[in-house]
Amino acid sequence: MLKNQQFSAKDVQIISKKTLYQGFFKMVKYAFKHKLFAGGWSDVVEREIFERGHAIAVLPYDPVLDEFVMIEQIRIGALATSDSPWLLEVVAGIIDEGETPEDVCLREAKEEAGLDVQKLHKALSYLASPGGTTERLHIYIGLVDASSAQGVHGLEYESEDILVHRVPTSVAFEWIKQGKIDNAATLIALQWFAMNKQQVLENWSNDKRDRS
Repeated sequence: MLKNQQFSAKDVQIISKKTLYQGFFKMVKYAFKHKLFAGGWSDVVEREIFERGHAIAVLPYDPVLDEFVMIEQIRIGALATSDSPWLLEVVAGIIDEGETPEDVCLREAKEEAGLDVQKLHKALSYLASPGGTTERLHIYIGLVDASSAQGVHGLEYESEDILVHRVPTSVAFEWIKQGKIDNAATLIALQWFAMNKQQVLENWSNDKRDRS
């Protein structure tokens, strides 16, 4: 069983950081040393790290209909390994400077799916791929009315072309088994919801009573 970890951020020494590329995203070369499990310090390690900021992903859920609202859009990074690069996803977006994760959840749900989120439940956060990027994703469950969810959404200036789907919960979980859903944020959000559905519903119910 893992007890307290012996190292922390204080046990890393940054020697240098050099920006290799600066565009919509940024690539930075780190040189650093770190403490070793056997004692002492490592030699200087160099790594190129992709820095794109941090992001949210929100799984819209309608407890009355027991349906999720999911979106479908093209992801060119999936082209090399997928039959189709059009992926079934949760709503997601990058957190801009000055925004809270909750702000972004509300904004992106409206932009990508035409949804008004009534309540948010924080599920968890995770590191997307810490060997190669600093990005941390914050996962939320959003209370919505799915009855009118439909159509194509997205921002034209961001070249977004997003199709909305209403998906019964049983179908979404079956899609996971079939491999139809295979992107990390969506898998994590759905699996977390399956494990914690009752907690989410109780939280929303208690919130309603507190406001009455």
